[in-house]
Amino acid sequence: MRKSILSLMFVGSLCISEAKPVDDSRALTLSEYQKAKSFSIKDLDNETYVKFENAYILDRYESRKPYFITGDDGLKKRIDLYRLLAKDGMQELGTMIFYTNEKGKQYRALLPGFKTEGKIWEQYFEDIHAIDKEEKNFVLKLSYVLSKELSFQEYKALNQGKDMKVESATYGNDICFPGDQLVAMANGQKKFLHQVKAGDQVLTIDPETKKTTKVEVKGLIAHEAKNYAITRLVVVSATEKAGQEGKEIKLTSKILEATPNHPMLTQQGNRKIGEIAAGEEVLCLDNKTGNYTVHTVLQKMEYAGGVQKVYNIDASGGTTFMMNDVMVMQK
Repeated sequence: MRKSILSLMFVGSLCISEAKPVDDSRALTLSEYQKAKSFSIKDLDNETYVKFENAYILDRYESRKPYFITGDDGLKKRIDLYRLLAKDGMQELGTMIFYTNEKGKQYRALLPGFKTEGKIWEQYFEDIHAIDKEEKNFVLKLSYVLSKELSFQEYKALNQGKDMKVESATYGNDICFPGDQLVAMANGQKKFLHQVKAGDQVLTIDPETKKTTKVEVKGLIAHEAKNYAITRLVVVSATEKAGQEGKEIKLTSKILEATPNHPMLTQQGNRKIGEIAAGEEVLCLDNKTGNYTVHTVLQKMEYAGGVQKVYNIDASGGTTFMMNDVMVMQK
């Protein structure tokens, strides 16, 4: 789970995209990384260019106003971004992140520039993980902002987003889900997949009309316990509105896990979940309204799920299920 959380930052672990010469940036050192995390700004609304130790500068990123993100919990968070510059040569070192929660508590993180060596990136991910344990959904909300603001140069030390070696997980013909995925039942409740049994009624949705019908479960297919390869999708729906103080964002997110070969219907067509790319769109259930809405894939990763059984539902009709509120195709 820890690797899954850290991988959300993969979307944002990249260099700032600006039209300027490459030699205007340099690698951040470990001592600079540790030092910069202590830099603070008293007035985020008005201080846009602040010097430290006559050696470093925090310059508000492109003079952007802050982001205000409200998640499913209804709590509003504020995110401010500043470029960290070495005064000597005005070389860019990274991006300073100030994250303020609804109680006024502030968290600081330093996103290194892309030239920075791997051990500092690893420290960054450790720091992000520590904040995420204390501040729920910190990584998700930060990733959304960084994915909008920063360019997509992959951090190679993460092996293109994978947290496993090919030989450490099983790839095969089993097209299934881990047992802890939640199935939308016909009575409006949700049930862990491994608890679904013959005779239960589940929801199936017509992808074109979005009409919901009930179908009966004929049986639950369980595959033997192996260390299966698992693909994990983070999908989001965001509405943005520019305000006087900054950009207001309402963010809804869902996470789906399945073996890489399980089929899904995206706006781009029927795809295996392991082939889906960031930016593609899938259909999800809005629990508050009961309507089906389009969500965009923010991030995809693949990892070794550990030794476990995986499952699939054999139903009496329909072509889809709602798994973790995301529409998936029946096997």
